[in-house]
Amino acid sequence: MNWKRYSHELIVVLAVLFALFAYGYKHAQRTAMAEENQEMAKEVALFQETVALKKIWADKRIPQKLDNIRKMFPSAKVKWQKKGKKLTASFEGLKPSEVNKLVTKFLNIAVQVELLRVKKNGESYSMEIRCKW
Repeated sequence: MNWKRYSHELIVVLAVLFALFAYGYKHAQRTAMAEENQEMAKEVALFQETVALKKIWADKRIPQKLDNIRKMFPSAKVKWQKKGKKLTASFEGLKPSEVNKLVTKFLNIAVQVELLRVKKNGESYSMEIRCKW
């Protein structure tokens, strides 16, 4: 076989193969870069969410909001113990709508609920909650 006779065709085949390998490499790099960008976007979103949660948890008005909940009910229905950043509260003789309102209020405040116990006593409810912030 005479290589000189097919040298141009051989150069064209090698150039096409080189171009295919280059295209494959470029495609792999673009895919890797796109995945890396997606991961970075997820990390940035997670960081932003963490910063937002830190702002919510560092709110200085949490004890004030809890005191507002205490004032919603007569003192005969409420036993309230607040020590430092911990709260233990017991509520007696609540209507179902009051229980719903109370649970919603506690869930909308940035506190960590450690214990939530609701018991039905005939027509009324008693509720005990322990939380910290």
